[in-house]
Order: sequence, then structure tokens, then C-alpha cells
Amino acid sequence: MVHGPRTGARHDGPVSTIEPATASALVDWGAYRRNLTAIAAVARPAELMAVVKADGYGHGLLTAAREARAAGASWLGAAVAGEARAIRAAGDTGRLLCWLYGPDEDLTDLVAADVDLSASSRAELDRIVAGARTTGRTARVHLKIDTGLSRNGCPPAQWPALVTAAADAVRSGVVEVAGVWTHLAVAEDPTHPSVAAQLSSFTRADALLREAGLAPLRHVANSAGALGLPQARFDLVRVGIASFGVDPAPGVAARAGVALAPVMTLRAQLVNVKRIAAGAGVSYGHTWTAPGDTVVGLVPLGYADGVPRRAGNRVTVRVGGRDVPVVGLVCMDQCVVDLGPDATDRIGDEVVLFGAGGRDANQFADDCDTIGYEIITRIGSRVPRVGVAPGQEER
Repeated sequence: MVHGPRTGARHDGPVSTIEPATASALVDWGAYRRNLTAIAAVARPAELMAVVKADGYGHGLLTAAREARAAGASWLGAAVAGEARAIRAAGDTGRLLCWLYGPDEDLTDLVAADVDLSASSRAELDRIVAGARTTGRTARVHLKIDTGLSRNGCPPAQWPALVTAAADAVRSGVVEVAGVWTHLAVAEDPTHPSVAAQLSSFTRADALLREAGLAPLRHVANSAGALGLPQARFDLVRVGIASFGVDPAPGVAARAGVALAPVMTLRAQLVNVKRIAAGAGVSYGHTWTAPGDTVVGLVPLGYADGVPRRAGNRVTVRVGGRDVPVVGLVCMDQCVVDLGPDATDRIGDEVVLFGAGGRDANQFADDCDTIGYEIITRIGSRVPRVGVAPGQEER
């Protein structure tokens, strides 16, 4: 079993190398707390799990975990083992679920740290049991059933055997089956036939557990389910993207009566402003040429920082209270905006790519043929995250 690279080679961690005034991701943790509170109110009486995987959806893992607890989240969700370890190392002792790990990862220290672990197979359950025997501590397990997403989770045909093995482990005192769960494929559309089919499959899987004398916490709903599927809320809802102010799909939050506030604002300064003549090509490949004399500005963020290369010639950003287009291909470290022939913008003026004071992340994503999830989670590590106090969201 290993905890890190097989080679043992040392790997430098991420470094924020951009000066915050030049470019940064402003993070409004007050908005994050308000989003969680609003979603929790809709989902009651179900408990709330704040999912903080993927470095807190790009906002900062440990701060997200701390702020979620401050907002009243009784559970945290971390996808990979390293995230769970970091949360525990930071001093968090509350309920914490981790669900994704490879076959060579040693889970013993997670059992020792009282991290709830997911099992989608007998092999995963056996590894958790081994960790419990090594530590002398009862492991908390959430059994996952694949009800139709065809991703992780135990296939229904193998579910009875997994339940039997789990019940045997419970009788041996090495395991507590703390949860049973699944993940919905189309939670954003209550009318989609997969929703009813998956809930029916989940109900059958849960019934088998209860026949075996087990009565764990049930959780199915993700952000979209927590907001729009009352029948999927059960005992616990797992809220990720919506807590960070990004609607899981158009209209989901509004239909639930929740006004999500953006948590991340990606902004920068113009670092160069110049006038170019009609016919001048801009950026690599000259995919855009100026149709007339105009003024262009240089934004010091590129695809290495999470601005998709395909954003060029497709998206607009906010400069001086107006929307201006990104023109030419996005480069690794920078992109160019067309400020217009009469522009009076100067070096140092503010550019908002998305967030407070600009378009929201989903609008930005739509123009890039992707989703808001991808936009906020791919903001690069060299872009500093800067927390903003209430009243400072607009810049």
C-alpha cells in the first residue's frame, strides 16, 4: 500500500505567482455561507453535507471546510483521500465522507482519523475492514449502489453479497454501516425518466439493508436534487456547486426560490493598452483581425490560469462597466480584448471575467461550450485567491 508516488520523488506544490493586484480570484466567503444557509432551508429536515472536493471547487479547500462548518454544515464531503487528510490535519473533527481512492491506497489512517469511507465493492469493504482491525477502531462505512449513473457504486446484481458482507462486519464489531447512497444522473430535470428509475432502484437497495438489520443514513441528492427534488432528499443532501453560487443548470435555483450569490470573481488589471489599425491581426494564428481602427487591451490571464483557449472570439468580459469581447486566441498567460475605437481605458483599469460586477460563471461557460463547474474548478494555482469582506465584493 502506498500514500504517494511509487518513485518517492518529491514534487513541488502549487505556487501562486501572480501579484494579487495584477490578477486574482476574489472569494466572497460571506456569499458562500449565505448560499449554504438558503439551500439548507429548502432541504430541511434533511441534514446538509457541504462538498468541498477539488480544492473547494477551486476556492480553497481548508477555508471552504471551515466556512461550511461556520454556516452550520454537519457534514463535509471530500472526494479523494488527500483532501480528507488535509481537512483532519487542519483540526476538523466533524463528520467527513471520502469516497474515491485507488486500489493501492492505504485507508488505515483515514479509519484512525474517523473519516467515513465509501465502499462500492466487496474489495473496498475488505480494505476498510483491514484498516479497522489494524487501528482497533470501528470503521464508518457508506455503501454505494449504482442506480443508473454507471460510474462508481455497486452493480445491483452484486448488492446482496455486499450487504451480507457488511452485515457480517457489523456483527464482528469492526464496521458501522453509517450510510447508504447513490448519485443521480439527471437531477436537474425532475421529469426525466431516469430520476424515478434511480429512486426506485435506491429504495430497493435500501430495503435489502434494512432486511439485514441495518438502518443507515440515506443520501441521494446533489445540488440539483437538494434544490428541486424533494423526493430525493432523504436524510442528507450533498451540496457542492450551488453552494459556490453556480446554478447546477439553468433555472434550478430560481424554481426553488433560492437566489444564489456568486462566490468567486475572476478579475485582473489591463497591463497594456494600444491602438491598432484596421486589418491588424491579433494573437497566434491571426484568428481575428481588426475590422477598423480600434484599441485593444491585454489581460494577464490565459489558459494556464483556467481561461479556456476556446474563449477567444467567443466571450465578453466587463471593462469600465461595459462588455467587451475577447479577440484572437487565448494564450497561455494572457488574452486580448477589443476595447473599441473610442476607448479611453488605461493600463491598470479593472477587468472582470466573471462574478460580482460581471457575467456569472455559467454565462461565461456557455460561450465556451462548457459548464460553470469546469470554469471555476480550473482556475489555475498561480492565480491568488483573495478573500473579500462584506461590502467589498464589487470592485
